[in-house]
Amino acid sequence: MSALQHFRAPDGLAPGPGYSHAVTGRGRWVATSGQVALDGAGKLVGPGDPEAQTRQVFANLDRALAAAGASFTDVIKLNYYVTDIAMLPVVRTVRDEYVDTARPPASTAVQVGALALPDLMIEIEAWAVCADGPAAGLPGRPGRGPTRSPASSRSGSARTTRRS
Repeated sequence: MSALQHFRAPDGLAPGPGYSHAVTGRGRWVATSGQVALDGAGKLVGPGDPEAQTRQVFANLDRALAAAGASFTDVIKLNYYVTDIAMLPVVRTVRDEYVDTARPPASTAVQVGALALPDLMIEIEAWAVCADGPAAGLPGRPGRGPTRSPASSRSGSARTTRRS
């Protein structure tokens, strides 16, 4: 995990309900594609059920982040696309099971007319900043998933850049 700084209520801005206005940190960037309520076989989970779909989306985000060597503690931004903005209380309840509510990521929520498949109700993408070093879990790289040892992720050689 990188050292992240969260700005919940900067001067002149009211605190947001469960999000930070800004988050900063140094490290390796991880971006997920928008995740939807499809299971590992590509089957829709929870048709017509906002909570079931949101739970599947967060589980998918967790898997995508882990594949890149990140976790929700590294997430600095969540973008929500919902077909009905009235879903937000349910979305926030599920989100709070995954994020540190004292240091939440920055967020944007947008109501859209439709998503990629007709019965999808929510899509979420995440941006994360992890500790510098190679991504754990990638082929040819040490570690797997969101837990990684800083010592095992550093190479012993330094790279020198020469300018002309």
